[in-house]
Amino acid sequence: MKYFWILILCTISTTLFSQTSIASTDVKLDFDSFDIKKFKVSGKLVDGEQNQPLEFATIGIYESGTNDLVASGVTNFNGEFLFRIPSCDYDIKFSYISYKDKTIANQSITGNTDLGTIKMTFETNELDEVTVVSETTQLDVRLDKKIYTLGKDLTVAGGTVTEALENVPSISVDIEGGISLRGNENVRILINGKPSALAGFGNTDVLQQLPADAIERVEVITSPSARYDAQGTAGIINLVLRRDKTLGFNGSVRLQTGTPLNNRAAANLNWRTEKFNFFGNIGYSHRKPPGNANFESTFTDDNPLRQFDRVTETRDYSRNRKDFNYNIGATYFFDYNTSFTASYFGRTGEDDDLTNNSTSRFNEGEFINETLRLEREIEEEDSYQISLNFNKKFDNEGHELDTEFQYSEDSEFAPTVITEDVVAGEEQFIPDESVIQTEDQTEYLFQADYVKPMGEAQFEAGFRVNLENSVQPFFREIEIEENMPVVDTLLTNNFEFDENVYAIYTQYGNKFGKFSFLFGLRYEYTQLKGQTTSDYDLSQFEELLGEDVDLNFDNRFDGFFPTLNLIYEIGEDENITLGYNRRINRPRGWFLNPTPSLSSRVNVFQGNPSLRPAFANAVDLGYLKRWGEKLTLTTSIYYQRETDSFERIDEETGQITDDGLVVIRTIPINLSTNQRMGFELGVLYNPNDWLRLNWSVNGFRFVTDGFFNGQDFGVENNSLTSRFSAKVDLPYKIQWQTNVNFQGPFENAQTKTESITSVNMAFSKDILKDNATISLNVRDLFNSRIRDRFTVAPTFRRESSFQWREPQVTATFIYRFNQNKKRGGDRENYGDGGGEGY
Repeated sequence: MKYFWILILCTISTTLFSQTSIASTDVKLDFDSFDIKKFKVSGKLVDGEQNQPLEFATIGIYESGTNDLVASGVTNFNGEFLFRIPSCDYDIKFSYISYKDKTIANQSITGNTDLGTIKMTFETNELDEVTVVSETTQLDVRLDKKIYTLGKDLTVAGGTVTEALENVPSISVDIEGGISLRGNENVRILINGKPSALAGFGNTDVLQQLPADAIERVEVITSPSARYDAQGTAGIINLVLRRDKTLGFNGSVRLQTGTPLNNRAAANLNWRTEKFNFFGNIGYSHRKPPGNANFESTFTDDNPLRQFDRVTETRDYSRNRKDFNYNIGATYFFDYNTSFTASYFGRTGEDDDLTNNSTSRFNEGEFINETLRLEREIEEEDSYQISLNFNKKFDNEGHELDTEFQYSEDSEFAPTVITEDVVAGEEQFIPDESVIQTEDQTEYLFQADYVKPMGEAQFEAGFRVNLENSVQPFFREIEIEENMPVVDTLLTNNFEFDENVYAIYTQYGNKFGKFSFLFGLRYEYTQLKGQTTSDYDLSQFEELLGEDVDLNFDNRFDGFFPTLNLIYEIGEDENITLGYNRRINRPRGWFLNPTPSLSSRVNVFQGNPSLRPAFANAVDLGYLKRWGEKLTLTTSIYYQRETDSFERIDEETGQITDDGLVVIRTIPINLSTNQRMGFELGVLYNPNDWLRLNWSVNGFRFVTDGFFNGQDFGVENNSLTSRFSAKVDLPYKIQWQTNVNFQGPFENAQTKTESITSVNMAFSKDILKDNATISLNVRDLFNSRIRDRFTVAPTFRRESSFQWREPQVTATFIYRFNQNKKRGGDRENYGDGGGEGY
């Protein structure tokens, strides 16, 4: 912890020194100090057709007939500009995205000059190009990230954030919504560069309820710089949310219906004046996504207590889910360079899920009996987040200070009632049970980031404090005799968990000709503290782990995390990148809770408070090449070595239920070393105006070494993920898009997962003078998104087939008001905002 405060002091000292030096430099270079008389040059830029002001247009003033820049800047919210320059002849150049550049040549300045109203015209020969930009995925490579601007992806129209991520190269989404990066699930999800309740406190289930059109772009950060959290050995996925900076009132309304039931309604409103920007989003969804699963377990040991040697299960999932979310806020602009934003995000969810589990038991090939288990879970969730952001730009060159405060709360209440009865074969008493799980979580975040460009160089420094607390009571009641429930005192418990992370960082970048680099160092101090109230006997668990287990723990650790990113510009459309970073994977609270939690009557998950954080070192070498607007090629090779990596293993507890079923426990352990190496290849190809193709592939190999309780859990595996998308413009302005996703087979220490191929298809058409869009979307066209697995443990084998969601057909209507579809997408703010809307 002492290193944290030492580095805080060093950072503050360096920042103050930098600002002092800058101020003195400005005084020396001020024209007034040389008694040079300056004159005002002013004017206003407007759209030549609509006479609307063009805010944030770029202006450059050059010595006449040369490329020597004298002054530069951008217009204000009213399209106005003002410069003070010495008397001379100048070329004044105006530029604005999607408009023709305009130049006033040989403008003589001999006194205060008003250039009047200057009209700029839309670049008609670039109209098709602009349309392509707004409707296809675009790629930009930076020193420490790849930026994918999603554009108008038809297959996620009316969909969720999770569904949008399925179409981003390097990212994979499994059938349950789990997100991985390059096949690695240890990925950190950020919203606008920060942890957020919108990302579900680290639980990606929330992303399945937020609308996909909330996202402006996705930043895939496989080699994160020191500015970002060190958490997540796979890297970071940063979701940058849309925000509108157009003056006036504008917005959109979305209505959607689907089968199985998938109804949504949402509105996005924005009103901006010169001093204020008010924004609001509201959405409601009602979904009933069905699912199914099949399991077959065969027991291979000679346990005399076991009454069955084979058990089959057929499960049907009926879900009824209602969600309501909203985000309101405002930004106040003190002046052109200073702003303050306050926003409030809220979400409520009501789930009513029913699982029908038909279980058949066999012994030596003979049918014993069949039971029907009904498990009904009602979950109520309320969460909200308050965000305050202050941003100060000291100039137009990127010199700025950004500060953020967030406070978040989340409350979940999930009672479950379980009944099971024999429907065929031998009668037996099977106790009913009820479970109540609750969780109350709070989080504080304090963050400041300072950026100071110095010519081609750039200095950055900042800190972050993240304080999380969660309280997780678990209550179980079981029937010992018919209609005689008693409290299960062994499993009933209360777990309180604190995760506190203190971080400070600094980084420096520079450019020498075609070569650029960014070097950073981050320091993080972590406290993981847990307190458990329980009567559970840990002796068997301690024997399994070979060490003492304490219900109360206070684990503290720290570390330095260096990062280095290099880029070499071979040409304007070609570059090579090289990145190195050190990362950490901290165990979450449920991985540390030593009291078992029931996922079913015969399957329990038990956390391990002795679990240590995993550390990883990674290297990434990338290449990008563009051939005009038609073809973009990206490729990379990468290597990562992770120590103390987490692995979940299954083993028998030695316990048998009253009806003779074996109880299997899943526990996380530190399994020594994990090495991962692979390659990526991506192609964006637009052969003509009516066809756009997108293909990417990620192949990787990982090797795990480790022993646990004398068993070798080492495994070597090769796998592949790939996606292909084709978008076609049909007659009558109809667009057709098809996406194909492939996830190759995957294997860990005990389980092999088979490959999955799925197809999504969508059609859309703009109507009402392009102010509205209707679309039809079919997900999992061939009903093939099914996960098949095979698990081999020392005492049993298990085969399973699982379909989280069955095929879905969705129709969507979107109406936009005071928004220009072709121009609006290109004029949005590309800065990492303080959370203006989602």
